[in-house]
Amino acid sequence: MASRLRKRARALFAVSTAAVAAVAATAVFTLDASAAVPAAPAGMTTVFSDDFTGAAGTGLNRTNWLYATGTGYPGGAANWGTGEIETMTDSTANVYHDGNGNLAIKPLRDSAGNWTSGRVETQRTNFAAPAGGKVRVEARIQQPNVTGAAAAGYWPAFWMLGDAARPVGATNWPSIGEWDILENVNGRASHFAALHCGTNPGGPCNETTGITSGERSCSTCLTSFHTYAIEFDRSSSPEVLRWYLDGNNYFSVNQNQLDATTWNNATHRGFFVILNVAMGGGFPAAFGGGPTASTQPGVPMLIDYVAVYQSTGGGTTTSPTTSPTTSPTTSPTGGTGRDAFSRIEAESSNASGGVQTETCSEGGQNVSYIGNGDWVQFNNVNFGSGGVKDFVGRVASGAGNAVSGLVEVRLDSRTSAPIGSFALANTGGWQNWQSIPANVTNVTGTHTVYLTFTSGQPADFVNVNWIQFRK
Repeated sequence: MASRLRKRARALFAVSTAAVAAVAATAVFTLDASAAVPAAPAGMTTVFSDDFTGAAGTGLNRTNWLYATGTGYPGGAANWGTGEIETMTDSTANVYHDGNGNLAIKPLRDSAGNWTSGRVETQRTNFAAPAGGKVRVEARIQQPNVTGAAAAGYWPAFWMLGDAARPVGATNWPSIGEWDILENVNGRASHFAALHCGTNPGGPCNETTGITSGERSCSTCLTSFHTYAIEFDRSSSPEVLRWYLDGNNYFSVNQNQLDATTWNNATHRGFFVILNVAMGGGFPAAFGGGPTASTQPGVPMLIDYVAVYQSTGGGTTTSPTTSPTTSPTTSPTGGTGRDAFSRIEAESSNASGGVQTETCSEGGQNVSYIGNGDWVQFNNVNFGSGGVKDFVGRVASGAGNAVSGLVEVRLDSRTSAPIGSFALANTGGWQNWQSIPANVTNVTGTHTVYLTFTSGQPADFVNVNWIQFRK
């Protein structure tokens, strides 16, 4: 599921239409398929899991999950950016525990022909592979068991979006990364996987199609449960994303297939998990169209469990160093350390790329003209031994509509994984300052701190006055 209208080109990967017969719909749901969440793979630990053992007819634990409702994110594209026609709800008619250890997401049609369904997302947005480590995300799922004309328009999905999508309604798609672990349309006996990244349309990831597995046959994916997983491995060189069906690696994308900036933006960040069943949209249209009067409502996708596993890092990232688009500006350090818990003026950076300075309305100067790929560097920042609670950036933006971006904090390398970030859109003007906090990974000792800036649009999106870490 993308945050832009896309996937029409997926028809290039279609198998022969003879492979899917127009047969009568079935609605036989597996009731005794509940399985315990598997133990973490060797060398990994379980960092999140839900085995959906709630009482029949109850909703999700909202500590773990949020319901994305309506027809799009606030401030985001209409129809979820894909052209789908349903309205997502938090009703237990659409999203509920089935009482047999499964979560059910069920699309329904009312007497007026309007469709409702469900889209749920993890509250957490920080599922990430540490430098030198791995993250694995998996779920055991039975796709909606409906075929032929009765399945027209069905679009079940298990997927992930980069953390920066949530604060800005996914208006920065696809640069922040989308990992499609399972998708299927129109009740085909198959499944699809994809990586979305870079710019849209075209770009290094061939958007709006993305880098895809193509259609993969699966004769029992509609009638039985199967385990779908993705693993991001930063312990290998090159780094690699691997997709699995029932433990078999059937598709991979590695770091060398993309430039360093595109790869890092689409992988070196936290992600959140999404489960939904859409009706209609660009992807089903590529395989024959959306819902019709013959489409059968009420056939759910069943999810037995979702689990996220993570290993600790085993070293520094294997990503190649990204060269700045402009010549770096450097300032002498004078051998003086910086206190992480005092304000660090942005214009005092020791090096930078792509930015300028200007007079600040709050006094002194600020760093300005900051856009995608720009960065600033602060040497010898001392965090001490007591730990860090969060980070605050004093920022402003006069960016135009739909222009936004991410301010990221990295340590010791511009290509290391961010330890924290926040998203920013227009604040009311380039000198209309706001203090924006963001959680960060605990840090001790002395480090070189980088602010890096990521956006899906070419326009500048932020000015920075100062930064400060807090205990």
